[in-house]
Amino acid sequence: MSGAPAAGAGIAAPDTERRARIIALIRSRGAIVVLAIAAVIASAVFPYFATVNNFENIGVAASFVGLVTIGQTFVIILGGFDLSVGSVIGLGSVLAAYAVPYGWVPALLVPCLAGAAVGLIDGLLIARAGMAPFIVTLAALLGVRGLDLVLARSSMVIVHPGLFGQIANGTLLGVGNLIWILLAGFALAALVLNRSRFGVAVFAIGGNEEAARMLGVPVATVKVATYVLSGTLAGLAGALLGAHLSSGLSTAGQGDELRSIAAAVIGGVLLTGGVGTMTGALSGVLLLGVIENVIDQIGNLSSYYQNLASGLFLLVAVLIQTGLVRKR
Repeated sequence: MSGAPAAGAGIAAPDTERRARIIALIRSRGAIVVLAIAAVIASAVFPYFATVNNFENIGVAASFVGLVTIGQTFVIILGGFDLSVGSVIGLGSVLAAYAVPYGWVPALLVPCLAGAAVGLIDGLLIARAGMAPFIVTLAALLGVRGLDLVLARSSMVIVHPGLFGQIANGTLLGVGNLIWILLAGFALAALVLNRSRFGVAVFAIGGNEEAARMLGVPVATVKVATYVLSGTLAGLAGALLGAHLSSGLSTAGQGDELRSIAAAVIGGVLLTGGVGTMTGALSGVLLLGVIENVIDQIGNLSSYYQNLASGLFLLVAVLIQTGLVRKR
């Protein structure tokens, strides 16, 4: 009698593990499959979609929100989210415009430092003061956007970026620099997330903060560092956007905080924290870029349909995530 349950348990365990692996694979690679299907369909319907120039346009357009999504992915895996990044993009573009006369290094460095400062304030209030990420980052979104408008004194600061502009608009081996920067950013972020103690700590805190603290993980320090990383990448995205457009826009980045969250979640990053991959997040970014490009190619549709399509994809992704988590 005692041997039967043990045998049953032995059979059930591999099935359970196999089911868990399948669910994890669907969650992490589902966006890649959908991206491939969307690209094939778009290529069949629109004759100019599957061209080198169009693919480059998609990559360049996705590069700015893509950089922000890297930081957002870290924050969401940690168990939070960052609503301030959209305003930080605007701040970065305006500061880059003012710093360009002093050289391309200050034009890149100043926006990154400003974004890091915003992330540091957010992180300290969340990790040390125990405030909710929603309230803190929402306040930062509003406050930084107001600072953008004050610094710009209007909506735009026109500049002549020179060499700084070449960083954003130049090419390497026939591929736009912005695309190289985006790919390098995701590759480095994947390495940090999966192969470093910092990445392990981020996963641990997102999975179970109290357990991570009991295991000796410096929870507060990791939280602050994660928000600093998110702010720095948003500042960099703003600087590159300013270089790309030859102007600093106080309204730049509006809505990108939500687009970055949507891209990460569509890519399989759980809003509850503790689960996610950079490959999935990049797939989410590119999928949203393909949707935007297809709507542009249709021509007679308003840009509002981009938000509608993104919202529907996000809703479907969250529903699928919820179902997969319950099955797991």
